[in-house]
Amino acid sequence: MTEQRTTASGGMETSFGFRNVAPGEKQPLVNEVFHRVAKRYDLMNDLMSAGLHRLWKDAMVAWLNPRPREDWRALDVAGGTGDIAFRIIEASQRKAHATILDINGSMLGVGRERAEAKGLSGNLDFVEASAEALPFADNSFDAYTIAFGIRNVPDINLALREAFRVLKPGGRFLCLEFSEVDMPLLDKAYEAWSFNAIPEIGKLVTGDRDSYAYLVESIRKFPNQSNFAAMIRRAGFERVTFRNFSGGIAALHSGWKL
Repeated sequence: MTEQRTTASGGMETSFGFRNVAPGEKQPLVNEVFHRVAKRYDLMNDLMSAGLHRLWKDAMVAWLNPRPREDWRALDVAGGTGDIAFRIIEASQRKAHATILDINGSMLGVGRERAEAKGLSGNLDFVEASAEALPFADNSFDAYTIAFGIRNVPDINLALREAFRVLKPGGRFLCLEFSEVDMPLLDKAYEAWSFNAIPEIGKLVTGDRDSYAYLVESIRKFPNQSNFAAMIRRAGFERVTFRNFSGGIAALHSGWKL
């Protein structure tokens, strides 16, 4: 594709997929996408990752290694449907507490329903707010997680600074996101699948081609692994590293507030 990834210096603030929008316009457009796809969010990730997102999320929580303590607190941002938070609670032997924050009420509604069905409501609370302005005091959480959400935040650098602010000293930041494929042949095959197949499958399965086209384009615009790691360091995190999954289709970034 001719569109290039944004760099560590920014550019996602006014990028709605491959379309440039005015400052302040991106968030309402993103919100509308997720209002439309909330009920089909897991299906969406299955389509975009061929089901591998479930294994990647398991690996994310395993690397986090949540503590089996009632005073251990995690904040899962852009996690409305609960996929990461539920895994965190189960990994802590249902002792830790997780706050699920999402700017989209439709996504949070799906998460509440799923939490009740799983009997996890007592370990969770749900907050409707922006990743750019977290409604929490400094030094509040032991862990901050975000999976497949940060590329939809207009001001990523501001969201990273907010993550640093609300983490306790010694707290862990983990971000799972689609990234840049670094394997010959796989990159071409994945790009062809993403741009040609996923929007059409989305249209066939859900009747909504445009939302899937945006999500594919947003992946292509997101900074690559090294540039995103540089953004995390700039926000104040130390010991920043990342792991590639499936040849770089996704990457898991880690940082510490030390």
